[in-house]
Amino acid sequence: MTEPTTLVALFLGLLEGLTEFIPVSSTGHLLLAGHFLGFESAGKTFEVVIQLGAVLAILTLYSAKLWAVFRDAPHDPAARRFIMSVLIAFLPAVIIGVLAHDFIKTVLFETPMLIAVMLILGGIVLLFVDQIAPLAVHDDAMQVPIKKSLAIGVIQCLAMIPGVSRSGATIVGALMLGVGKRAAAEFSFFLSMPTMAGAFAYDLYKNRDVLDASALGEIAVGFVMAFLTAVVVVRWVLNYVTRNGYRIFGWWRIVVGGLAMTALLAGY
Repeated sequence: MTEPTTLVALFLGLLEGLTEFIPVSSTGHLLLAGHFLGFESAGKTFEVVIQLGAVLAILTLYSAKLWAVFRDAPHDPAARRFIMSVLIAFLPAVIIGVLAHDFIKTVLFETPMLIAVMLILGGIVLLFVDQIAPLAVHDDAMQVPIKKSLAIGVIQCLAMIPGVSRSGATIVGALMLGVGKRAAAEFSFFLSMPTMAGAFAYDLYKNRDVLDASALGEIAVGFVMAFLTAVVVVRWVLNYVTRNGYRIFGWWRIVVGGLAMTALLAGY
């Protein structure tokens, strides 16, 4: 197993930006791609760091709205409630992530068959939920009640199993709690910022002794590609899911998971 070349870094950055904010599991895609391409980075740091490029895309696209929220927070109860709801939703991931970090990175991340199975199962769940989700009672991601935000945060922890999908878990949870399709996607975007930034910082700390400075160039390439691709995807996905729902992503997961499982069973 080797560190990524520039070409592989470009491909993985493209894959990360394409899949991070749709419910298909970017981590699952990256780990399966790494398995079949025959590489891994020290401590899986490459895969974690390039995800920060996608987070930067969200910060860029929502900078005006976020600035307004923090500017108004001292005198606007709604702004403070939104900030609190995101932080509370983030809290379960902090607790589980710290307690289970080593198991997640050394066991779950090293099991390609598990990833393939979870992609398929998650696809089936997404197809099902897209049909049976209750009517939306919350159409604004910034007005999701705090209790429901906490529930979404708990559900997000399922995404620590690679192949489940962080955005998939939060979107499915939000839909079943009466959040509209567009608002569910947007709330998932907002929650991704502290979640992924926290995962990046903690992972960097845990792997500080195995970081390879020679791979910084490839990491930078993957980071930039993930950022640029995610900007395009985020702009597209909100309009798409508002009109069409999430069925296409369920089928995407089933196809990718099925192909990966077939290849693994064939010995690749």
